[in-house]
Amino acid sequence: MRSVWRVRDYRLVWAAQTLSSFGNGVSQLAYPLLMLALTGSATAAGALAAVRAVPYLVLGLPAGALVDRWDRRRTMVLCDLGRAVNMATVPVALVFSALTPAHLFVTGFLGGVLYVFFSAAENAVLPNVVGKDRLTDAVSGVETAQAATGVLAGPVGGALLQVGRGVPFLVDAVSFLASALCLALVRADFRAGPVRARGGLRTEVVEGVRWLWGHRPLRLIALTAAGLQVAISGVALVAIVAARDASPAAIGGLFAALGIGGVVGAVVAPKLEARLGLTGLLLSVLWLQGVLWVVLAFSGGLIAVGVVLALFTVSMPCFGVAALSYQLEVTPDHLLGRVGTAFSLLIWAATPVGAAAAGVLLDVATPGTTSLLFAGWVVVLGAVATPTLRRAVRVRPGGRPCPER
Repeated sequence: MRSVWRVRDYRLVWAAQTLSSFGNGVSQLAYPLLMLALTGSATAAGALAAVRAVPYLVLGLPAGALVDRWDRRRTMVLCDLGRAVNMATVPVALVFSALTPAHLFVTGFLGGVLYVFFSAAENAVLPNVVGKDRLTDAVSGVETAQAATGVLAGPVGGALLQVGRGVPFLVDAVSFLASALCLALVRADFRAGPVRARGGLRTEVVEGVRWLWGHRPLRLIALTAAGLQVAISGVALVAIVAARDASPAAIGGLFAALGIGGVVGAVVAPKLEARLGLTGLLLSVLWLQGVLWVVLAFSGGLIAVGVVLALFTVSMPCFGVAALSYQLEVTPDHLLGRVGTAFSLLIWAATPVGAAAAGVLLDVATPGTTSLLFAGWVVVLGAVATPTLRRAVRVRPGGRPCPER
């Protein structure tokens, strides 16, 4: 079987998604820093971050339905072109000394809206570009690149901001233009067949959610992923409090270095799935993280905490690659956008719940007790998921998952 890297169209899609991810990462740091420079208000910087996140929560499901109606390639190209123009307005306003906090709020919101539609389409194209038999490798390549840009984009954004306040946004605009060019050069069709008869938008959204909920194996994986996300969303805060005796610079350096763990996890995920199988890999990550929470509860010092965090950051992409590959394989093409956004929305909703829970628990308990409570959550999750996933998720003799419900 040919490697996905020998498929020209996959390389172009991968490059587009990587450039787009890099642009998002650069602006993620540059936006709040520029807002702080303009206003001196941490509240304003935090509000800007919230404004950029709101569109996914509000528009995620409708965007999935609309992407299933529209030409996916054209949607992604137009979103990238729109984001390029949106980003370019910031340095232009700076040149004319016309940049205001309101301008940043508007561009942040518009960028969030365009991101919602781009992300709803981007994963839906992979089955049509590489075929369903190579999805795990294709997803691994995309996730590896996104993890790598997550490590690099922040420092690059900070360095560019030192050169000039508008430089990170100008680089963002160029990255989005390059992404649009790559997508325009793809020859493969991003859809398996003609668009099916349309109902109302609400009807189509409900159809996608109902299909996800009615597909028992995928529903179980989605709920397990959301439950695991609740715990993993709190691990950074617990680790920071546990290692509070170390210097801020040492803690910051540790977290920057641990971003590499996401790259490693995404790279090894296909090999681990080939060895353990889909269910074996998902459950291995689940139980490993339960053990890691217990170890974190009794870890003292920066090195011990760092080792535990490294294992967390390596294991989570393995779960993500396996779950996304399965979702893309079993979902019909005409539902890929809707099912994908519904799946992702569960993860997005779980993230603030876990972070808030960690904050509340750390206010009333020690990091060790908080870790044990999260360990209990993950163990209960594992006890429920293990028998149900083993019964529900079936695979073909060749190792690929069966699409039947």
